[in-house]
Amino acid sequence: MLQGYLPSILEGAIVTLTVALSSLVIAVLLGLLGAAMKLSKSRTAKFIATVYTTVIRGVPDLVLMLLIFYGGQLAINELAPKLGYADYIDINPFIAGVMTIGFIFGAYLTETFRGAIMAIPAGQREAGIAYGMSNGQVFRRIVFPQMVRFALPGFTNNWLVLVKSTALVSIIGLSDMMNRAGMAAGATREPFTFYMTVAVLYLVITSVSNLLLGALQKRYSLGVRTASL
Repeated sequence: MLQGYLPSILEGAIVTLTVALSSLVIAVLLGLLGAAMKLSKSRTAKFIATVYTTVIRGVPDLVLMLLIFYGGQLAINELAPKLGYADYIDINPFIAGVMTIGFIFGAYLTETFRGAIMAIPAGQREAGIAYGMSNGQVFRRIVFPQMVRFALPGFTNNWLVLVKSTALVSIIGLSDMMNRAGMAAGATREPFTFYMTVAVLYLVITSVSNLLLGALQKRYSLGVRTASL
């Protein structure tokens, strides 16, 4: 039915997963940093984090992808000669895709982590410090375990959206499964078959992700009572 293109699409699925996981690492780091800046006492840090989350959440992902890939490449090649580098610099589509998606979802995870930290009663942190713990120990033993529990629902939703957003990297020439499905559809003139295959693969990835993150959420919720109405 797929006329021998299935192995190629599966290879593209591996690229898609690699992009998604690499982007997630960047997004988590930016999210933690952004949350820390928003919760800090520094007005400058709060302002920078607020501008970051506001701008990123207000501009379409596709526009950001094109801006960073094409605009970034133009800016780098204008700057390089001034630094004594004469050769043309070609931005790797994989790096551009990962950086863009990570940068975008870092803004969303900033709000997820900020909300999770704010959900923890301040008295618990104060009690930890009064008990003689350092700030690092308070974070590791008190804040982080609870932050994970509160953040997991939003984190799961952001991860699922991030996985689907990886389809955007096909427009900058990265050979992910959308790109390979498009080439197969053009060669065979059977777009429905190949795009439906990609849809099923995305559904498999998101379904497995839901199961794994659901199990993780249950683990971090052990011993927690849910209030009944």
